[in-house]
Amino acid sequence: MKRLLFTIIIGLAATSLFAQTTTIDSVKTDTTKSRRTRIRLGFGDDVAQVNINDTTRRASKAPGFSFGLTFTRFDIGLTTLNDNGSFTLSPTNSFLNYRSWRSSSIGFDVLQLGYRFSSSFRFYVAGGFDWTNLRLRNNITIQRGGNALTYTQDDVQYSKNRLSATYIRIPISFDFRTHDDADGRRFHFVVGPDLGIRISNSLKQESSQGDTKLSGDYHFAKFRYGAAARIGYGAIGIFAKYYFNNMFDNSPAQDGLKQFNFGMSVGW
Repeated sequence: MKRLLFTIIIGLAATSLFAQTTTIDSVKTDTTKSRRTRIRLGFGDDVAQVNINDTTRRASKAPGFSFGLTFTRFDIGLTTLNDNGSFTLSPTNSFLNYRSWRSSSIGFDVLQLGYRFSSSFRFYVAGGFDWTNLRLRNNITIQRGGNALTYTQDDVQYSKNRLSATYIRIPISFDFRTHDDADGRRFHFVVGPDLGIRISNSLKQESSQGDTKLSGDYHFAKFRYGAAARIGYGAIGIFAKYYFNNMFDNSPAQDGLKQFNFGMSVGW
């Protein structure tokens, strides 16, 4: 799975870089002068740039709505827990001690409705999927259902103990963009709310005694809301998300335990 994700990222990055730097040169010569026309192909919402005799004309799109299927903002990063303002878990939540570099956040958008005010600013609402994976350190089993988040201590040494949740994600974004530079790329600065609706959660455990995957209610928040920010150049960027509500529902002991994600993003 990890190899597949990294392959996708590398493929998308290579495609975007190729699209942004592809140059079509044509030279027309007569008895008096030579004329050179260069066209740079854009990526996504970027526009073509035409240079004729060293005079640059940057095309700009008219304001308007757009709607359709897409595959963009492919995020791969880390999931971090914030316990009442601290990134160190309190004794009450210490059973959720996790492996920082193996707890991931992965997602992408597949649908988008937007309005472009100018070449430098647009607004959009998108829809996609987001996965949260917590790689637990302790040899415990999080219990399904119940009135609160509980666990049992096991006598098994787990090589993998992963608590996961899948969300439909709905980012509402304001995208501020610079003009294309000489290479046909631009900077993006994106901010806005990020909403999520839980569609499933599960627990996967692996040990010398076998593998187990259980689905059910592990008290992940049914609805989450927060803020997101993205900064990037060309097709590559970084993202950060912080959710304001509790990570787990109906579990008073976990009150104030919230989720923070950050990592790399491909596409705009």
